[in-house]
Amino acid sequence: MTMPIQNATSSFDAVDEAMIDAEIDSVPVPLPPQKQSTTARFLLGASLVLIAFNLRPVFSSASALLPEIRTELGLSPLGTSLLTTLPVVCLGAFSPLAPRLAQRIGSERTLLGVLLLLTLGTALRGLSSVPLLFFGTALAGAAIAIGNVLLPGLVKRDFAANTALMTGLYTMALCAGAAGAAGLTLPIEHALGGSLQGALAIWSLPALLVGLIWLPQVFASSRQARRSGFRVDGLWRDKLAWQVTLFMGLQSALAYCVFGWLVPILRERGLDGVVAGGIVSVSVMVQAAACLVVPHIAVRGRDQRLINVTLCAFAVVALLGLLFAPLSTVWVWAVLQGIGQGGLIAAAMTAIVLRSRDPHIAAHLSGMAQCVGYLLAAIGPFIVGLIRGWTGSFAWCAVLFIALGLGAAFNGWRAGRALHVKARTIEKVE
Repeated sequence: MTMPIQNATSSFDAVDEAMIDAEIDSVPVPLPPQKQSTTARFLLGASLVLIAFNLRPVFSSASALLPEIRTELGLSPLGTSLLTTLPVVCLGAFSPLAPRLAQRIGSERTLLGVLLLLTLGTALRGLSSVPLLFFGTALAGAAIAIGNVLLPGLVKRDFAANTALMTGLYTMALCAGAAGAAGLTLPIEHALGGSLQGALAIWSLPALLVGLIWLPQVFASSRQARRSGFRVDGLWRDKLAWQVTLFMGLQSALAYCVFGWLVPILRERGLDGVVAGGIVSVSVMVQAAACLVVPHIAVRGRDQRLINVTLCAFAVVALLGLLFAPLSTVWVWAVLQGIGQGGLIAAAMTAIVLRSRDPHIAAHLSGMAQCVGYLLAAIGPFIVGLIRGWTGSFAWCAVLFIALGLGAAFNGWRAGRALHVKARTIEKVE
C-alpha cells in the first residue's frame, strides 16, 4: 500500500541543501558525531575535499594540450570533438549507477573504486595510443560521474552541522582542480621536455595519493545502507521539472565549452599557451566565488527569474568578449565569464531545491537534471570542435554560444518562477 506525504519538510533550507544528496532514499546510518574524534573528523573532511579536487583535472588538462594532442596523435576534427565530449557524456550516462553501487557495497568503498578507476583512466591517457586515450578518458569520466553523485551526500551525512562550510570547501576544491590543471599542465609539459604523455598522465598521481589517504575511511566504515521506503511519482511528466533540467543542461553545455575549448580559443587568438591556461584558471576560480555567493542572493527574492536570465547574459557576453574583444581586455572578460558561469551553476542547483516540495523530490529531480542535463551538455563541446574543423576558426562558435545562452535564459526564466513541480512523494507502507 502507498500513501502520499503532505508538506513533508517543505521548509528545508535552500542554501544548505544546494548540493543535493542523490542517495537520500538510501541513506547509510551515520556514526554519531560524539564517537568521532576531532582529528578523525578533520581527516574525513580533508579527504572529501581532496577527492573533489580530483574530479575536474581530466577535463581541463586535455583542453590545455588540445593543439598538441591533435598534432602529435593525428586526430581529425571529429576525433578532437569526441575527445572533449566523451567525459561529459559519461557524466550523464554513469551517474545513475552511483546510488546502486553505494547500496550494494557502501559509499566509502564505492569512492575508493572511483579513485582507483580515475587513477587508471588518467594514466592510460599517457600511453601514446589513440584507442587508450579515448578508453582512459571514458573510464575517468565514468568514475567522475559516480563521484559527483556520492560526494555531496557524504558531506551532508557526516557534516550535518557544517553543511554550508563543507559545501563551500567542496565547491572550491572542484574549481581549484579545474583551474590547477588548466594553468599547470602546459608548464608541466615544458618541464618534462615536451612530453605530452607525461603531462596528461601526471594527473593520475594526485588521485592515487588521495586513494591511499582514503583507505582508513574504508577500513573504519561499518555503515550499512538502509531503504527508506519512499518513491517519487509524476516527476518525468512535469513541465517545470523539464524546464529545470533543460536549464541545468544548457548552462552546463556552456560550462563544458569553457572547460574543453577556452584554452585553444585563446591560443588561436595569439596568446601563449601558459598565459591562456592562466586566464582560464582565473576564470574558474572566480566561478568558485560566484558559486558561494549566488545561492544567498537567489533565495532572498520572490523568485529567481531575473537573476537566472542576468547570469546567462553575463556568461554569453563574456564568452563573445573572449572570442572577439581586444586581447588587452581578455582578463576582464575572463573574470566576468567566471561570475556568470559560476553563478549559473549555483542557480541551477538552487532551482532544483526551490522547485521541490520536499527533500525526496529534490533528490530525484537532481538525479533527473544530472542524467539528462549532462547528456545534453555534451552537445556543446562536440559542436565547438565540429565548427572549428569545418570553418578553420572558432569565430562561428559565437552563434552556438548565443543559442545555448538563449535556451538557458528561456528555461531559467521558466524554472525561476515561484512554483513547485507537481510530483508526489509516496511512502510505501508494508
